Amino acid sequence: MRTVDEHQKIVAGLIKARARQRLPLAETLGLELGADVVAPLSLPGFDNSAMDGYAVVADDVETATPDTPVLLPVAEDIPAGRTDLLTLNPGTAHRIMTGAPVPAGATAVVPVEATDGATDTVAIRAAAKPGQHIRRAGEDVTAGTTVLGAGQLVTPAALGLAAALGLAELTVVPRQRVLVMSTGTELVKPGIPLQPGQIYESNSVMLAAAIQDAGAVVVTAPMSVDDVETFRTTLAGHAGSGDRVDLIISTGGVSAGAYEVVKDALADQVVFGKVAMQPGMPQGSGTVGGIPIITLPGNPVSALVSFEVFIRAPLRAAMGHAEPGRPRLTGTLTQGVTSPRGKRQFRRGVLTGDSVSSYGPPASHHLRWLASSNCLVEIDEEVTEVAAGSPVRVWDLS
Repeated sequence: MRTVDEHQKIVAGLIKARARQRLPLAETLGLELGADVVAPLSLPGFDNSAMDGYAVVADDVETATPDTPVLLPVAEDIPAGRTDLLTLNPGTAHRIMTGAPVPAGATAVVPVEATDGATDTVAIRAAAKPGQHIRRAGEDVTAGTTVLGAGQLVTPAALGLAAALGLAELTVVPRQRVLVMSTGTELVKPGIPLQPGQIYESNSVMLAAAIQDAGAVVVTAPMSVDDVETFRTTLAGHAGSGDRVDLIISTGGVSAGAYEVVKDALADQVVFGKVAMQPGMPQGSGTVGGIPIITLPGNPVSALVSFEVFIRAPLRAAMGHAEPGRPRLTGTLTQGVTSPRGKRQFRRGVLTGDSVSSYGPPASHHLRWLASSNCLVEIDEEVTEVAAGSPVRVWDLS
């Protein structure tokens, strides 16, 4: 059997990053920048008012007080968005709104609260210092400076900055595009009445959500019955469609019994074998038509644990994430557990502070317990028993 570490390296070697791509801003949230962003202009682009008030020459209002206001004729009204260039003459004021361009000659803005708000002759009731309430051009960003670095996550604030700089697109590491296929003649889509011997298909729903949670895109998630030609036709039809697929993940059909459709269909392209782990022992990896494929076992817990252990981190790394893996912690086990010798066990757990409890049975069909856990407890291959109070490795899934 392969070790967990060996299979992790094999899977990581299959998943490759896509070429950097320029995408519209609306499509880049959560992606990694593929190139530095250099400001094409300064912010602010012009001197503008930080307040609603009156643009003045500071010297004209240096004696103003509430008891002895300075009266100035209002020569212009400047709303935000006015584009003609204005000049303020000494001894006058321009009524001005927040964000509006400060006229040439003005040296300060007096807030409207320090005036009577008049539109013909305004009473200024407070002195103003030179530069007061004026946002200077280039005060935030100077044209030509690098404002966002390659590898930085595109956040809402980063998008706001890019838009303020007039950028319609960003160069990013694109999301991985993943095809998920589940196999099994017994599978039925949720919402359809079950016949005897049938079960509802859950793996594609679960894995599609895990892929999206990792930041990638699910291209489609078809089901296939346990028939080799049907599986091959379904796989070829979706993997060879117009939209590029970067990775294929299948579930089921990889064990040692009869009707192992994935193994039978892809035996000449995929290496199937066992990995020394519980749950998730039957695994496969290879390429189909030049596209990497990872074949996971069909039991739901095995499928999701396998995704966490083998696929999630390299998938995120291929999208440029600097810390692609789940946080690894050391917790104190609250009760004793056993583990099979020769297999690395990943038990469902509940992490509370520094304490971790094993949660539910270890078998691979107990999905309920996985749905209510927030971590995986990792127990090494050579360990068969861990006593309460012992330190254990924990994968934080929260």
